[in-house]
Amino acid sequence: MQRGVAVAEEPPFQRIVTELGRRIRDGELAPGDRVPSTRRIAREWGVAMATATKALTTLRHLGLVRTEPRSGTIVADRADRADRADGPAVRGTPRDLTRERVVRTAIELADAEGLDALSMRAIAARLGAATMSTYRHVADKDELTALMADAAYGEIGYPEDEEPLAWRPRIERAARALWTLYRRHPWLPHVDSLFRPLPLPNLLAHDEQILRALDGRGLTAEEMLHHSILIYTQVQSLAMQLEREAQAQSTSGISGEEWVARTSPAMAALMAEERHPVWSRMMAVVTADGFDLDLDALFELGLRTTLDGLEARMAAQPGVGRDDDLAARVDR
Repeated sequence: MQRGVAVAEEPPFQRIVTELGRRIRDGELAPGDRVPSTRRIAREWGVAMATATKALTTLRHLGLVRTEPRSGTIVADRADRADRADGPAVRGTPRDLTRERVVRTAIELADAEGLDALSMRAIAARLGAATMSTYRHVADKDELTALMADAAYGEIGYPEDEEPLAWRPRIERAARALWTLYRRHPWLPHVDSLFRPLPLPNLLAHDEQILRALDGRGLTAEEMLHHSILIYTQVQSLAMQLEREAQAQSTSGISGEEWVARTSPAMAALMAEERHPVWSRMMAVVTADGFDLDLDALFELGLRTTLDGLEARMAAQPGVGRDDDLAARVDR
């Protein structure tokens, strides 16, 4: 039996790095193009999510790709590659890690890939650290997710020594703060549940603003709670569409515009039917005008409609004055 020289097999993550790096250098993936997500890499290469994350992390450290929130990982432009091509990351030591760094890295990962990509192994891969070292700072994924959410909600605060604010502008400010955070972190509205709320101090700060606006308006404690829940869940439920669309694009590789183009024949057939005449007439008008789904506009419409109804309800409460309502309209 002839003996040959044993050749070490290339690690799975390195094979992925080599192949994606080749595509980038050969121009198959141009600057700004989306690189396959961790879920897609794991599926196509038959590897674990942590392996896929390690491959993308290595490409990022090589300066070949960069991460954009909810756009995922994209090919870096050539100037950016030259500035950032500083070689692979050096494995960190436990002393390099802090809870804040672990949480911030987890937020960055969830922003780019969604909560499904979140794992202690994936975070450790991004940090260049051993997986077990992350457990010195966070007990498990559930605790990590709560810490991430609380940190994200704390990115927007409210001044303590401000001048008195009328009820309506106060609610609008809180609702828009939540909407801004959900826009920034599309995974965030999926963390908290109405039936299993998390004890998040920074989320409570937003709710406190809504309750302050409702306090003294002739509502019972239960009515105040119900209205605050309705305002919060209205923003939350609309924001959930952001993550759903991002996940759909990541999984299918099809953009929203491509989806509409693919389904337009079926939609046209539905419009031609006579079973839903009002819907068909409406769709004919909006599609002819080039309708574009604008979630920001929907948010503003929903907020305005809800507060108009709340204003009318509070105005009907006996003993509630109108001065604050007048100030709210002047401020707007």
